[in-house]
Amino acid sequence: MSSSRYTFWVLILVVAISGLSQGLSIPLLAVLLEKQGVSSVINGLNAAALYVGMVIASPLLESPLRRIGYRSTILWGMLLLTIATALIPLFSHLAVWFVLRLLMGIGDTALHYSSQMWVTKIAAPETRGRDLSLYGLAYGVGFSIGPLGLNLLPLGLWVPFGVLLFLYAIAILLLSRIQNEYPEQLKQTEKKQNKYATVLRIGWLSLIPSFLYGFMETSLNGSFPVYALRTGLSLEWVSLILPSFVVGSIILQMPLGTLSDRIGRRQVMLTCAIVGSIAFFLFPLAGENVWLMMLLLGIAGAAVGSFYSLGLAYSADILPAAMVPTAGIIAGINFGVASILAPNVNGLLMELWEPWTMFWLMGAFLVVFAAACLFAKNSKSQKEHYSLPLQKQG
Repeated sequence: MSSSRYTFWVLILVVAISGLSQGLSIPLLAVLLEKQGVSSVINGLNAAALYVGMVIASPLLESPLRRIGYRSTILWGMLLLTIATALIPLFSHLAVWFVLRLLMGIGDTALHYSSQMWVTKIAAPETRGRDLSLYGLAYGVGFSIGPLGLNLLPLGLWVPFGVLLFLYAIAILLLSRIQNEYPEQLKQTEKKQNKYATVLRIGWLSLIPSFLYGFMETSLNGSFPVYALRTGLSLEWVSLILPSFVVGSIILQMPLGTLSDRIGRRQVMLTCAIVGSIAFFLFPLAGENVWLMMLLLGIAGAAVGSFYSLGLAYSADILPAAMVPTAGIIAGINFGVASILAPNVNGLLMELWEPWTMFWLMGAFLVVFAAACLFAKNSKSQKEHYSLPLQKQG
């Protein structure tokens, strides 16, 4: 096995461990706060610290990544995660947990941003969609397995946290055995430009999926339980309906990535946006038919569950290689901002109109994105223009 493929598989395992960590820590801390008698509103605000950490960290990561490399940035993220995870069982104060979850958000963002950029760099252009989809699949599988760790809680408060710390140790050991690499340096011509403005101008279409994915994921995890309770569904059914979105995304993650390598990212995202919008628009018509709900959420997940990885792959297609890390920063900010906005926007819609409006909003977002995919100009020529040396540019 070549060193780049070995590095790739180490990153896949590390991101699976990270997904498992998030999948367990989010519900675990919610359960512990609920047992302490904390209100659901305060519980939700405390959970938002994770996304606040993501938004704070995202704009600050590009410079250290270029300076210390991919592996070192991931290790710093792992170190923050390990410290925060080890300290959580020692404290029960809300303010302390908020700070620790903030650190977890910063650590997770450092880990994901660096590993995503590293996978994007080492993936061959003809298999980039497949490789990034495998990355997303690893995270999704880990995230789905994570909640099973709640069953360890009766064995003692420290047991689930101890399992996470053990997995972090494995990840750190594996990372320490691979060689550090660095992103491509910006050319002199690129340094003179406002790189964020340039990335937004060339790659704006590839950056929308990260916002949409963050909004949809947080809407379903945070707002759907409220919708369900207001429409008469039990929490037991909610726990069965919600995973269908993740299961759908896991099933088609790899096939869609491979298909995008063959026919183009934009064509795949356009089709997926149309299918996802139809599923969301139809969802309120399911009434209290839980099986139809699961089917529609499964279809929606299958269609749009790959959006983040497809967007990243598309940005690598249309941007100069040295600007891809900047695109990754903007994508991370988009995801974090959408994750903070979603519960608040959906809560307002539910108060002013009807609970089902949250699904129509997600459907409308996807229709707008599909229209953008259809009418946006081809960015390939712009990539070539910005990649040319200064003396050859017209």
